[in-house]
Amino acid sequence: MFFISKETRQINKEIRDKELRVISADGEQLGIMSASQALKIAEENNLDLVKIAPQAKPPVCKIMDYSKFRYEQAKREKENRKNQKQVEMKEIRLSVTIDVGDFNTKVNQARKFLASGHKLKVSLRLKGRMMAHSELGIENMKRFAAELEEEAVVDKASKLDGRQILMFLSPKSSNK
Repeated sequence: MFFISKETRQINKEIRDKELRVISADGEQLGIMSASQALKIAEENNLDLVKIAPQAKPPVCKIMDYSKFRYEQAKREKENRKNQKQVEMKEIRLSVTIDVGDFNTKVNQARKFLASGHKLKVSLRLKGRMMAHSELGIENMKRFAAELEEEAVVDKASKLDGRQILMFLSPKSSNK
């Protein structure tokens, strides 16, 4: 099938070139002819004349049912979008004062996310006086990454960004 970009698409009377190389609806070359002759042939067959290669010398046009072509193209694009796998980003929030039990719960939740193939954004929000002790937050992030080193790869190491410390993880199986 031909790819016709939306910017250069010219149909029927929009085609103003003097000479065109024309291809019939069944793919047969009809040769070089004037735009009016090609349009007359297309109208006799109740089809459209569509410019498919404007950069060629002379430009190439095809006789086709343009509305059917657009419908089939949209259908193919929809099918391709449906078949694409969307990688979801899940977020886990930690705190500087997190206790062992809560920390283990967050690690277990992160393992579930990673096992199902999701990427992980781990964030730690620093409030008030915690900003003075941001190294404690970075330690918590490193400990979190160390707990998950068998299941995950650190895409972006923990880094202080304003009042937040962010780290990105992805499952190991997707990086092989």
